Amino acid sequence: MNGHLAVVDMQVVFADPASPWAAPRFAEIVPAVRELVAAFGEAVTYTRFVAPFAPVGAWRGYYERWPFARQPPEAPLWDLVPGVGDGVRVDAETFGKWGDALAARVGEGPLVLAGVSTDCCVLSTALAAADAGTAVRVVADACAGVDDASHGKALDLMALYAPLIEVVPRAALT
Repeated sequence: MNGHLAVVDMQVVFADPASPWAAPRFAEIVPAVRELVAAFGEAVTYTRFVAPFAPVGAWRGYYERWPFARQPPEAPLWDLVPGVGDGVRVDAETFGKWGDALAARVGEGPLVLAGVSTDCCVLSTALAAADAGTAVRVVADACAGVDDASHGKALDLMALYAPLIEVVPRAALT
């Protein structure tokens, strides 16, 4: 496969249907994510969203709204779900995962994105990477949003950034 795959936030907190942050189609994208992980081999990075020890700025209000999430990075809700893969991990206290650590892994790119939530962390990562000059491919059928409408809107929004961001099906990567 061409490029580097970032598996965005395939974590228990987004997989568990009882979680307030559950992505309803999470389980449906797991086979697609596994397929991509296998195809990209060593060129895969797993990201995790984790809560900060002491939120600052607007994040204070965010965590007042979502107090259940004020748990340390080693809490089980932040674990990657079993069976999606294991490897190099980048943790971030922000929605977007693009930063020095992921940029170093991706190199010249392109950056290929799969995971959750299309309308939050995938979107934020794609926009930041594109702004940094990295070509981005978002694999539409390997992402899930907070609901189908939000997923679709986020894909449509990212498609507006072409050619910096391409929204593609898995089949287009082979």
